[in-house]
Amino acid sequence: MSTSALTQPKSTETGPSHRWLVLVVVSIAQLMVVLDATVVNIALPSAQADLGFDNSQRQWVVTAYALAFGSLLLLGGRIGDIAGRKQTFLIALVAFAAASALGGAAPSFAVLVIARTLQGVAAAMLAPAALGTLVTTFHNPRDRGRAFGVFGTVAVAGGAVGLILGGVLTQYLSWRWCMYVNVFFAAAALVGALVYMSEVKPLVRPQVDIRGTALAGIGLFSLVFGFSQAEIDGWASTVTVVSLVLGVALLVAFVRVEARTDHALLPLRVVANRSRGMAFAAVGIGGLAMFGLFLFLTYYLQLVKHFSPVTSGLAFLPTIACVMISSNTSNIVTLPRFGPRIVITVGMVMAPSMNTATAGVQPEDSGVAAALVSTMQQVGGSIGTAVLSTIAASVTTSYASSHSPVAGFNAVASTHGYATTFLVSSLVFAAGSILAGSLFPSKARLLAMRESAALAAATVTSG
Repeated sequence: MSTSALTQPKSTETGPSHRWLVLVVVSIAQLMVVLDATVVNIALPSAQADLGFDNSQRQWVVTAYALAFGSLLLLGGRIGDIAGRKQTFLIALVAFAAASALGGAAPSFAVLVIARTLQGVAAAMLAPAALGTLVTTFHNPRDRGRAFGVFGTVAVAGGAVGLILGGVLTQYLSWRWCMYVNVFFAAAALVGALVYMSEVKPLVRPQVDIRGTALAGIGLFSLVFGFSQAEIDGWASTVTVVSLVLGVALLVAFVRVEARTDHALLPLRVVANRSRGMAFAAVGIGGLAMFGLFLFLTYYLQLVKHFSPVTSGLAFLPTIACVMISSNTSNIVTLPRFGPRIVITVGMVMAPSMNTATAGVQPEDSGVAAALVSTMQQVGGSIGTAVLSTIAASVTTSYASSHSPVAGFNAVASTHGYATTFLVSSLVFAAGSILAGSLFPSKARLLAMRESAALAAATVTSG
């Protein structure tokens, strides 16, 4: 589908004064989606005591959200491309608020898990619609850099914000407010979207890629489920192995199907560009190393240092401050000057990668490109959490079996496990840095590639 097949938004709705308000609206929605992956973590002990479910069931409150979110992201992105991002955004906001209210009022464990699943479904539509809106709203390179700096800050720091918010709400109100609070976020974003967002959708309704949708959805579900089970049952368990093998096989089949269909769920042109393809990989690698760090720092602060939930959350404030500074500096100052190869290689990962991964995509592909960014972040986080959990448990057990018990022995053993996970995360970041430096095109080559692509598009249009 060509760009001309899209309706154009009204100029009054996307003028200079409104696009920054659109950024505020989509950032609120993104914050809600990201913090909901962590805000419940601190509330889990209270929820478990209130609803009376077993330790073996506890992980499903977290996993249900991750499974629905991760497996439906590509479909959610394509729905936004087909139905229109504003309409998708509004429906997803209402659905997320309703699911959150259901979870807050949950009378049982089963209802809480159902609510978390419905939150994940809504988030799978909401996250791509939010980022896709940003892609089509900001075209000026400097403004785009500022917008992605803010959005990248939210995407990365939202997890830490969730820990702070979860601690405050649980300690001073109730675990149920960790769910109810989303209603207020959703209401604010809904009002802003109705007033300031414009609709852009195709004049001709494209066909839905049913085979691709099924392969991608089941494949991503199997992959995320497999990594979740690895954390619980171990890597050698039958369920883990079968889920991971099935997930990989289905995703390979998905790529083959997408290469042959005219109405692909994920057009391979989105990832075929070398710079964008490496940017997607960088998001996955960053998620793999980063989300595990947040988790084990939380464990260390609460279980070893005995910080309260609120104090643990506040301890992440320096991290949030550094993310805010680096995200905006990298997108506004260093990325335009040096290009993604240098910026992402030296450690400014998420915001520049999101910017680069969605740069230059065709308007009708912006939703699915945004969905792939979220997919890489989600799958990377799932892999990192599972792998680092296994490493931490193994190192802790090994230390405990080879040393004589002394005062504070459990804390010392756990600290050795956490320290090892931090080392592994550092090595993952180092490996990602090497890959980025090796595979990203230089700034000069990147500019030449973009000029060539623009010339080819102009030739096709004039012809």
